[in-house]
Parts: sequence; C-alpha cells; structure tokens
Amino acid sequence: MTTKSNRINAVEHKNLQTERLVSLDALRGVDMFWIIGGEHIIHALAELTGWPVMNWLSAQMHHTIWNGCTFYDMIFPLFLFISGVSMPFSFGKKVAAAGVENAYELPSKVKNQIYKSMARRALILIFLGLVVNGLFKFNGLENTRFASVLGRIGIAWFFAGMIYLNCSLVKQIQWFLVILISYWLAMAYIPVPGFGAGDLSMEGSLESCIDRLLLPGRLHSKVHDPEGILSTIPAIATGLLGIFTGTFVKKKNYEPLKSVYLMLLTALGLMLIGLVWDMIFPINKRLWSSSFVLFAGGWSVAFFALFYLVIDVLGFEKWTFPFILIGTNSIVIYMAVEGIVNFQYTANFIFGGLINLASDPFSDLLKAVSVVLVELVFLYVLFKNKLFLKI
Repeated sequence: MTTKSNRINAVEHKNLQTERLVSLDALRGVDMFWIIGGEHIIHALAELTGWPVMNWLSAQMHHTIWNGCTFYDMIFPLFLFISGVSMPFSFGKKVAAAGVENAYELPSKVKNQIYKSMARRALILIFLGLVVNGLFKFNGLENTRFASVLGRIGIAWFFAGMIYLNCSLVKQIQWFLVILISYWLAMAYIPVPGFGAGDLSMEGSLESCIDRLLLPGRLHSKVHDPEGILSTIPAIATGLLGIFTGTFVKKKNYEPLKSVYLMLLTALGLMLIGLVWDMIFPINKRLWSSSFVLFAGGWSVAFFALFYLVIDVLGFEKWTFPFILIGTNSIVIYMAVEGIVNFQYTANFIFGGLINLASDPFSDLLKAVSVVLVELVFLYVLFKNKLFLKI
C-alpha cells in the first residue's frame, strides 16, 4: 500500500512540476476525436453489428433537437470547460514570478499585459469562427453567419478569465451563481413580443428574440442561433467551472486520490442539481440553459477527474498519444475538418481500392476509419515538426 501511494505521489509530482496536465491535452483530444470522425466510426459500427449498445451509442452521436441532452451535446461545453481548467496553470508562472499567491493579486502592469494577450486570443478565435462560417466566400454580410463555436469559446473564455484575474475564489463563485440565476430569471420573466414571458421554444425564447434583433447576418436556424448573443453569457459560467476545477487541482490541498473522490462527488452534485433545475428550466444545449451548464458541467468534471486519475496520478500515459496529437492542435484540426481540408478525398485516394473491395456496411466502417487515420498522420507531421497553432 505504501509503495502504491509513493508511486502515485511521485507520478503526480512529476506531471504537475511541468505546470501542464497531460490529462488536459488527452481529454481535449478525446473530446475533439468525436468531431473529426469518431462519430462516423460509431455510426458505421452500429450499422455493421446491429448491437443494442452500439445503436444506443450511435443515437448519442447526434445533437438533441431541443430539450434534453446527449453525449454529443456535451462535446462543446467540455471543450470550454477544459480551456477554463488550463487557465490557473497557464497563468501560474506569472503568479509565481510576481511573488503572489493568487492571480487576482497580480500587479496592474502584469494584468494589463495579460488582458492584451487575452483580447488578442478572443478576437482571433472570433475571426477564425467567421472563416469557418465561410467569410471568404464573399456571399454578402446578410448571408454570413457571425455567431460561431470558436467565437463563443473566445468570448466566454475571455470574460471567465477577466473574472478569474480580478476576483477571489469566493467572488468567482458568486459571479458563477449570479450568471446562472440571472439568465434563468431573464429567460423566465422578460416578455417577448408575440410570445410573452417564459416561452422557451426556439421561436419564442428571449435568446432567439435578441438574436433576431441584434445579431447581424444569417442565423443558424433562421429564427435562432445556438451560439447567439444572450446564451453566450451562461457559457462564461461553463468556463468558470473549469477554472474552479483547475484551481482545486493546482492548489494540491488534498492527496491525489482524495482529490479525485471530491471531484467525482462534486460532479454528481452538479448533475443532480441540473436535473432538478431541469423541471423548471429545461436542460437545453441550444439555449445553454443554466440547468445545462450544471448537468454538462458535472459530466465535464467527472470526465476530467477520471482522466486526471488514470494519466496524471497513476501515470498511464502511453495510450493517450493519438489523442495528444489531436489535443495539442485542436483548433487546427477543427478548422480543417470544418471544410478547409478535404480529408475524405485523401483517404479515398489512399484507401479507395481497399474500401471498394469490401461490401456494405463494412465499407462504411473502413471509410470512417481511413479518414481518421489520414487526419492523425496530418497531426503527427505537425507534432513531429513542433508546429502548433498557439493563440
């Protein structure tokens, strides 16, 4: 028992000395894996086997139409949560260099430098989101979608970071609660012309109304945009939840295994509160409802706790390499699969003959796997040459 405990402490000490959690890159990679082709592999396996468990997993690889939550709905909030977890570590050197204990105690001169860097990152992500949406197709501003996944990540991460840099942990938690409760009250009690107050449908919600009034260009769903203006505010709380988790791990106030247990208990509590709140404010990814923040946030904490346990505490890292490739260049591969690079064409060029020899539905599985393999080779070349998109 003592030997195991010493090994756990030694591995955790080694990983945390670098101020970078391997589990974060791996979890980010696993999260992105489903977007870059993992979902198609699951669909193909379900078609090939017909097993009930695979059919269930295949159903989980679709977004919920409106209320409710599938695994696929949790990919986006998990990515934003991970960006929050990394913040206490990324600012760690500046905190240590300034001789202070907390980020909010940093001198104004240092904070101003960080603000500029954060604003730059947010603006670049907003711009990249526009590029993914087809900015350079020049179809006219009225046909351009301005809201985007990358834009929301940039904005929510920026404001969560501003709160982190200027507030103690207690005040950060207060901000978290105020954001979630205020958003719920606004959605429940501010009337929408033609629909009244408390209408949480796609057409009648306050979030959709504000998007139609204030968001330029086209909306994702004509009357509503899932990355709209008002619903970006509770996304800040998702980032804060990640910051709380990163701060907790970085402080190392508990033994590694106890930290994992506490995170799992917290995850369960968040999920239960989210399910209770769902009764009056439905869990809804498109509205990024307060109950969704808590429910998806609970799962995010649980996923991170398990990855942290297996990778950073117990030291089982070798299996993570393919996901590290994805996680360390997540923005690059996201933009690539969203239309900039045609991996399907390359996969067909290399594996097309083999795929044609197979019969349906086995050929569909080969197609899905071949695309992921090509993407991993692309990422490996970038990784090997130390080419990373750092924003």
